Amino acid sequence: MSPHFEPTPVRRLRKGNSLLILSLISSALFQQTAAAWAQSNAAKPAPDVIVFTNGDQLTGTLERADGDSFVFKSDVVGEVTVSADKIKELHAGGKFVALKKNEKITRTSKHPGAITYGDNAVSVADTSSSTPEVVPVKDLAHLINGVTYNKEVTSNPGVLSEWNGSISGGITLVESTQTGQTYNLAANLIRLVPSVAFLPPRTRSTINVLETYGKITQPVVPQTNPPTPDTVAKTNIFHADAEHDKYFDATRFYGLVGVSFDHNFAQGLNLQQIYGAGLGLTLIQTSVQQLDVKADVHYERQNFQPPTVSTNLVGSSFTELYHRNLPAKMIFTESGTIIPAWNNFSDYSAIVAAGLQIPTYKRFSLNLNVLDNYLNNPAIGFKKNSLQFVTGVLYTLK
Repeated sequence: MSPHFEPTPVRRLRKGNSLLILSLISSALFQQTAAAWAQSNAAKPAPDVIVFTNGDQLTGTLERADGDSFVFKSDVVGEVTVSADKIKELHAGGKFVALKKNEKITRTSKHPGAITYGDNAVSVADTSSSTPEVVPVKDLAHLINGVTYNKEVTSNPGVLSEWNGSISGGITLVESTQTGQTYNLAANLIRLVPSVAFLPPRTRSTINVLETYGKITQPVVPQTNPPTPDTVAKTNIFHADAEHDKYFDATRFYGLVGVSFDHNFAQGLNLQQIYGAGLGLTLIQTSVQQLDVKADVHYERQNFQPPTVSTNLVGSSFTELYHRNLPAKMIFTESGTIIPAWNNFSDYSAIVAAGLQIPTYKRFSLNLNVLDNYLNNPAIGFKKNSLQFVTGVLYTLK
């Protein structure tokens, strides 16, 4: 017979501890699984429903309304726009803000509330008032959900948030008897507050940077004895500007402050600085095109290459900017600026630019740009005109 061993107290204690730990782990896993199951099976909010005048219904989510057009997103048919005369009833679970035509929008003028629709009118049950606000469709400018309204109207985004725009760059290399490199880099950033097109703008900020650098090395052919050093030709053109616009009470007029810096080796210009303030007006603004005109009064300082010459000027900038969306998602931009100096009429300058953005793959595009800088009084020995044709690959940030 094999000997029979009784478990010692230590062995019984270890076995009891193991069972207790396993029991605790199992209980915790069961509770987590039960909570996850309960959360996944919790009652979801009922979808929004449109009841059409012919009795048909469409379920989904009400996104917004622009005038008498209601934008509705359905899992079945996607995003659709339904005119108010085809809607009998509309039931939405979210909270919205109704904006009337010609209504002045302020940060504290509205509170989101539940809406109902019927008899060609939208009713908003604002919790801050015991009486619902009733807005006839003929007087409705926009119906905005509460999240969008709070983000775009009541809040004030930080300095580093809500920026949009693009970054582009290109390179050219030559390796032969001559050797050369040309680099170009551009960044165009813009921030609109609000960022949605259907709300009147409050502010607009822009930052633009353009750098073109090139160097060509040419050896002496045939070479001399003793050797003659290679000749080197350089190109260095830099431009940077920043502007902040403040719109006046939801109109197309705005005040502006701006600054710009230019360096152009091809014109003997070491640095041109401009600091100014002025007024602007958006003459045309549609979903297809936009045209702005603006003017400022500024201080301008020009510093030229040796022999060092510096000029201090008081002048103005008269600018027009045009933007147009073309077929196939192409974008055309054009701008022109004339910069006279009031204390020295001969020290005037001008800048003309045009660009075409051609989509290629997702956020990448082919960028074609022409930029002409004119300086009436360049450094001695330099030409007045500097023309660039720049191509590159552009990446859209948003």
